[in-house]
Amino acid sequence: MNECTNFIFTLKAVDHKRAPLVLMREALAHLDHPHNKLRAIHVAGSNGKGSTVNALREMLQHAGYKVGSFTSPHLERVNERMTINGKQISDEQFLYYFNKLAKIIEEQFNGDFPSFFEVVTLIMFQYFADQGVDIALIETGLGGRLDATNVVTPLLSIITTISLEHTAFLGDTFAKVASEKAGIIKEGVPVVVGVSNEEALAVIKAMADERHAPCFVLGQDFTVSNILQRTDYQQFTYEMEHVVMTDVPLKMAGTHQINNASLAITGMLTLREEGAIAIADQSIRQGLQSAQWAGRFEQWPTNIVLDGAHNSEGTAALIKTLKGVYPKNKYRFIYAALADKDHANSIKIMDEVAASIAFTQINLPNVMLAESLAMLSTNAHKSFHVEWLETVQTVLHERNEEDVVVITGSLYFIAEVRQWLQGERS
Repeated sequence: MNECTNFIFTLKAVDHKRAPLVLMREALAHLDHPHNKLRAIHVAGSNGKGSTVNALREMLQHAGYKVGSFTSPHLERVNERMTINGKQISDEQFLYYFNKLAKIIEEQFNGDFPSFFEVVTLIMFQYFADQGVDIALIETGLGGRLDATNVVTPLLSIITTISLEHTAFLGDTFAKVASEKAGIIKEGVPVVVGVSNEEALAVIKAMADERHAPCFVLGQDFTVSNILQRTDYQQFTYEMEHVVMTDVPLKMAGTHQINNASLAITGMLTLREEGAIAIADQSIRQGLQSAQWAGRFEQWPTNIVLDGAHNSEGTAALIKTLKGVYPKNKYRFIYAALADKDHANSIKIMDEVAASIAFTQINLPNVMLAESLAMLSTNAHKSFHVEWLETVQTVLHERNEEDVVVITGSLYFIAEVRQWLQGERS
């Protein structure tokens, strides 16, 4: 398995000059079109994809469905990206489908492998089809229109949020990014939308109209209200047309998670109305009460919070959640990130509330240097160090007992810290 993963991690999209999705469709044809055997929900967006997928999975599992989930990135093992009812694909299964694909690549494409994400997507389609999942929840990797997953015709599409990210690939305006994300909208397939930016929303609505796709927008077609933060959960009221659900419990913290949950609820109600699924309100409630997502406002003992807020929208949501859960504490941030993000705005948002902020870096080729990140900060108590573990240990040692240490930035960084914390507490 290590040999396999080490190989596929070397496969970069920039190394391949084929027209987008051509190899995907050709390889899928050689595999007998496994994607066409799936009843899927397709999820795109800048933030909240994983949390929304996780909420959908928990709801559907409580309703008795066999649910495949495809998410990214992984925190520890590539197997995490494809699960059935929460259980990861085994090494043996992963290798079986990889070798089946590798044979096709060697024979039909002269051994010219596609990108890492295309490879794992092709493995996922085979696995979910062979295992006969009832519903496949499929998260896009990057964008939507040209994403490797955008070969499915789903039961439902969801677009969570739009922010300026991956601008070199997706465009440098909200309208351009929205156009790429809206590429997942299919002819006549309902789309649920959590986007609030007016420029982005106009693009998405226009695409939905063009493709005759019923469009349900948060704040317009369905709403959340009466938000109440409890010690270990929050609750809210959900309304859509004739449906009112009061005191809906949600394990995950933050109003942005309530928005994600409302997208999942709307998706379930829409598919129920169409007769595509059978799900009771109680299953929706139970699913949200148990849904949690590693690395998203994940609280550890002694006031440590891990959150993969990788752009300014995510950082703003993180700060808002911190103020709600820890309103009287000081915040000490530790931040490491990759080079393709909007760091200046994220750091500016943190600077406004941080008692201190320490910048560090992880060992990845596209990492943003700790010193470069620190130059973007105006915080009076900023520091930088290239060794992330030493940085984390120093901040934890020097902080006051009541201070909250907020470890944030790239999910790859969060994964490294999470593994270390697990080792420390085992």
